[in-house]
Amino acid sequence: MSLLRASLSDNPSRSMTLMVALGLSESGTEVSASWISGTFVHIARLWPLILLAKICVVALLKLPFYSGNMMQACIMIAMLAIDGMLMLLPRRSWFQRRMPHVQNWLMLPMVFLSGLSFSLWLGHEPKAATDALFLAAVPELSVALLAVCIFGDRRLLGISYFLGALLVSVLERAGMMQIGLLCSCVLVMLIATVRQATADRDSAITRHRQDLRAQRSDRLLQEHERSGRGWFWETDRQGLLTYMSDTLVQTLDAPATGLIGRPITEIIRPGDKKQGEGERTLGFHLSARTGFSELAVCAALSKEERWWSISGQPVFNEYGQFHGFRGSGTDLTEMRRSQAEVTRLAQFDSLTGLANRIQMLRSLEQAVADRHGKPGECSLMLLDLDRFKTVNDTLGHPAGDALLRQVSQRLQRVVGDKGLVGRQGGDEFKILLPGRHAQTALAHLAQSIISAVSQPYTVEGTSVVIGVSIGLSICPQDGVTADAMTRNADLALYAAKGNGRGVHRFYSSDMHTDAEDRRQLEEDLRRALAADGLHLVYQPVVSSKTEHIVGYEALLRWTHPVRGPISPALFVPIAEDTGLIGQIGEWVMRTACRDAAQWQEGVRVAVNVSPSQFANPGFPSTVMNALAAAQLSPERLELEITESVFLNDDDGTDSMFARLKAIGVRLALDDFGTGYSSLGYLKKAPFDKIKIDQSFVRGAAIKGSRNSAIVKAIVSLAEALGMDTTAEGAETQDELDLIRQLGCSHIQGYIYGRPMPVEDVLIAQRSTGTVANAKGHRSSRPERKTMLRTITVHHDGHAYTGRIRNISATGALIEGLWNVPPGTPFTIELGENQMISAISRWSKDDRTGIEFASAVDISGLRHPPRTMAG
Repeated sequence: MSLLRASLSDNPSRSMTLMVALGLSESGTEVSASWISGTFVHIARLWPLILLAKICVVALLKLPFYSGNMMQACIMIAMLAIDGMLMLLPRRSWFQRRMPHVQNWLMLPMVFLSGLSFSLWLGHEPKAATDALFLAAVPELSVALLAVCIFGDRRLLGISYFLGALLVSVLERAGMMQIGLLCSCVLVMLIATVRQATADRDSAITRHRQDLRAQRSDRLLQEHERSGRGWFWETDRQGLLTYMSDTLVQTLDAPATGLIGRPITEIIRPGDKKQGEGERTLGFHLSARTGFSELAVCAALSKEERWWSISGQPVFNEYGQFHGFRGSGTDLTEMRRSQAEVTRLAQFDSLTGLANRIQMLRSLEQAVADRHGKPGECSLMLLDLDRFKTVNDTLGHPAGDALLRQVSQRLQRVVGDKGLVGRQGGDEFKILLPGRHAQTALAHLAQSIISAVSQPYTVEGTSVVIGVSIGLSICPQDGVTADAMTRNADLALYAAKGNGRGVHRFYSSDMHTDAEDRRQLEEDLRRALAADGLHLVYQPVVSSKTEHIVGYEALLRWTHPVRGPISPALFVPIAEDTGLIGQIGEWVMRTACRDAAQWQEGVRVAVNVSPSQFANPGFPSTVMNALAAAQLSPERLELEITESVFLNDDDGTDSMFARLKAIGVRLALDDFGTGYSSLGYLKKAPFDKIKIDQSFVRGAAIKGSRNSAIVKAIVSLAEALGMDTTAEGAETQDELDLIRQLGCSHIQGYIYGRPMPVEDVLIAQRSTGTVANAKGHRSSRPERKTMLRTITVHHDGHAYTGRIRNISATGALIEGLWNVPPGTPFTIELGENQMISAISRWSKDDRTGIEFASAVDISGLRHPPRTMAG
């Protein structure tokens, strides 16, 4: 049996042929227990016809059912019992649960015994009663043929019945005619079985392959549906749904039973033609009975908006009659969302959600476009964040990104629906305000933006303070093209950053000159740094008690080969913007330590440290290398640090202070009171000295000035914290007396000497040692500020361009006007809507001293930043 199973498994065609020949396969259909059981039940239901045929044969032959022969009676009872089993056995559940081959081999013996018992019963009748042919052959053949009709393709059962009849005929020595007839029937059935089996085998194999292909197709379709990549649908001739994939049903807010039988147009609505859909709608195709492909439609019953791409073809039968539509579909929702996201990314900044550079440029071009022969009206703001680079470098790019998101939110809140806010890239933003706006309204909005952006931020648990500078241009007066508007707003932003940052500036024509001047200075500064064109000067720091010089502050100077001395307030911000400040700061540190090593023992040197230097993790190494190269004791080096280093007050700031103190250098807080930070850092930062900014010292002796109260408060605070104090900018005797009276421990200013080269310091130490002599005016003069601002000078109907070098409340020094006669009247255009009458008092070459007709409030003019400049 195992060999037979192995042989059949090796040759599927042979096994199929045997199954068909043995009657185990019906028309090539795969055999299963339930199918076999159903067939035998059908045979059992028809078997009473066999029993009836036997009775009819006996009746027609006029044979008695019982002739007194006990053997014949037993055979009849056995025959009836066997036929009864054939009628009852297949109906039993225990039979139906058997395997197919078990059922078949249970039925074969009973069919064989049925034919054998009927032939035996007929054979025991007297042969004289009728002719042998009709007595044996005809009844047996008629009943056997009827049995074969009932068995159908199960020829093996028919052959079994014939074999039973043939066996009796041979044993009973029936006539040759009877035996030959039975043998012929068996032979014919065998030949027919083999021929039919061959045909059935080929047909079964073909159908088997088709079934496998159909099953494979079904599995692939089911997998296709389950994967969500597509689904299928079908309608009848009226357009009512007859089939829908489960995947499609799940996306609709309706049960499957409620969808079948509904028009397909109820669950699908055509797409919007404005979105690029075809003119032919789904309804047109359904009514015209024409095929369609990849028609974009929207689900009508979905809980959320869903888009589909459906295709369908009309179905016709062989007579050309229309039966409905059959088609497929795919989900376009994710693709549409992706397309929408691509469109969004193409127009909006991915980090902040603001309009990006492309959208802002397109909007600006539309705003300035000609309308009815006239240029459009709009205003453009360019914004650049101040001190953002320091945050990005110290806290990292993720923190910088978080800060940019917060800035964008504040900008949108301030601007609201007045205009479009966009991000240019990096820390630059742009605001487009369509329509005409008064300059005062624009100035108010710019100031509101500066105020909002300058409020403290919390980034990763750290408090951060930054600022913003704004440049503005207005169409059409400042340009009628997008490029011109952008270029001029950028020049205004350049001027805002040059005027101390944290301010706004409107574009003016003279800004081109200033921008070119600044660009040229940048190039010259790079060359000066490479050619050792910078130098240091040293201003003495004097003890207020002993009037001895205890140290010098190193101040950076640059003498331009053409322009002469350049103010540090002008070139230091350029160095910070261009990233040269680090290289310059390292050179200053080395040079100052080398020069101080030549001074008398105990005299210190103070060096200004920029925020970018302080944020550099390698700064302590730079300090140690400079000290080691100069063989200078660490306690003789004093590092002056401004409050701006606390804008990003975090663990890195505390660590830097600890590393510097570990070296042994002194730390001084420079320009105290002019920054943005609170007093909280004083209790943890290890400062040795607080330097009082010169803006509080100058004019402190003038009657009515509050500066003296501020200086007194700072001194008291420093004494409470165990720190020294240095008053900067002392110039007159009355200021010196007041500083001593208020208790400042050190004094620095022109009263004790101007900054001098290292050679002069050595000469002074050799001649007078460290003794300091106060020299200066007795009383204070009005405060004077140093700056470089382009102005317009009006005289006798003409306008001239000049630059202010320094300014006080009563007058100013102007460059650019040659050989102006004393007494010449001017009108100075100092800023937006700020006209000042003045008169010249002296002139030398291109420099002119002027006196204002009335006092000018210069408190609003921003003081230049102090970094290495002194």
